[in-house]
Amino acid sequence: MLTHAVTALGVLALLTVMPGPDMAVVTRRAIAFGPADALRAVGGIATGLLLWGALTAAGLAAVLATSPAAYLTVKLLGAGYLVLLGAQALWQNRRAAPAPATTGTRAPAGSPWRTGLVSNVLNPKIAVFYTGLLPTPAPPGLPAAWAMTLLVLLHTVLTLGWLGGCVLLLSRAGRVLEGPRTRRALGRTTGVVLIGLGLAVATASG
Repeated sequence: MLTHAVTALGVLALLTVMPGPDMAVVTRRAIAFGPADALRAVGGIATGLLLWGALTAAGLAAVLATSPAAYLTVKLLGAGYLVLLGAQALWQNRRAAPAPATTGTRAPAGSPWRTGLVSNVLNPKIAVFYTGLLPTPAPPGLPAAWAMTLLVLLHTVLTLGWLGGCVLLLSRAGRVLEGPRTRRALGRTTGVVLIGLGLAVATASG
């Protein structure tokens, strides 16, 4: 039991800290609109994980993971959404730098919670992970449904802690990021990263 628990924790930790769309979205919101906005995006991402867990329990995620057409549809939608977020970031940073995060300026780029939720829900890799890899380290002494629920909740908690910690670090670096040129450069960089991730998702095989 202990071996399975350690294995599950290691697998989930690696998945959590792996750079990807969630990290890029949170970084973008933190730089452009401040830590409070970014934390709401983290909440949306966590909600997306719970939704994927529910879909997995219902068997719908398995359909997506085994259906090339369904997988391709969600993949392209997710890629398009990331490209859209990146384009918005570049457009907003085309001239003036965004308002400093400490001002509490309302973000014009839509609800941060919804942004985090949509970016996570449109990531079909999570469906593949939940239906393929996640059951492997599940505790053998528990019923399958309870084991999967436990692992999904653990993954959600790890994600909240990791992304929340990243937001905290970015907020601590606020003085460094307050310069207009620095904020504009970072905004453009995250925009390019989001577009690059979208293109990578669109062209990835499997």
